[in-house]
Amino acid sequence: MNSSIFKNKFLIILLIIILGFFLLNVFQKQVRGFFYSFSNPIQEQLWRAGDSTSGFFNSFGNSTAQIEKLSSENQKLLQETALLNELEQENKELRKALDLELNKDFSLEMAKIIGKDISQDFIYINKGLLQGLSENMTVITGEKVLVGKIVEIYDNSSKVMLLSNKEMSFDIKIQKDNNIYGSIRGNGNFTLTLDLIEEQIFENDIVITSSIGNIFPEALLVGKVREINKNEVFYQARVAPFFNISQAENIFIIK
Repeated sequence: MNSSIFKNKFLIILLIIILGFFLLNVFQKQVRGFFYSFSNPIQEQLWRAGDSTSGFFNSFGNSTAQIEKLSSENQKLLQETALLNELEQENKELRKALDLELNKDFSLEMAKIIGKDISQDFIYINKGLLQGLSENMTVITGEKVLVGKIVEIYDNSSKVMLLSNKEMSFDIKIQKDNNIYGSIRGNGNFTLTLDLIEEQIFENDIVITSSIGNIFPEALLVGKVREINKNEVFYQARVAPFFNISQAENIFIIK
């Protein structure tokens, strides 16, 4: 009996195995289809993500190249704009000189300030021997304001001593109905002192150059009288120069 039961169980198990193989073979395509239908959306999303990533990096590469191109073009435009602004400023200075008819009074050479030694009251300009300049030539602005004189000269540049330099002194006159004469000396730090004035002077009197001494041409603007003092004989005063080094860009040399 036991042997019969064992045989029956064995046959049942064998039938189950055979049926399993049969079902697996029959439904193999359906199982694969189910797996693909389940996995396809995921694969598609991954593919699209990969494609987008690839597109992003390609786009990023193209954008970088475009940025570099735009940066180069922008730098070029900035250079052109700076050049145009410089030319506009030079034309403005020339117009000022023409309005004052300085070209009728003097033979002028326009120059650009390329350096400033504020501690010593010097400036440097971009014109020199090759442009026909020489030492001791007078330097002015387009408004006929005295700047100083050339003290050192090179092929394409020059060193200009400002009127406020401590080594500078020259004759002046104060514009009145009867002109008052005296002299000015530089104190450094863009300051001037008016000396040897015998007649009474007042604040805001206009100081101009005098041709006495042959240092500078006649009637160049120097500054305004400030802080007047008087000793037993002479008046003395501080003079605020008209020349403003912080705003200066272009100047003129009287040749």
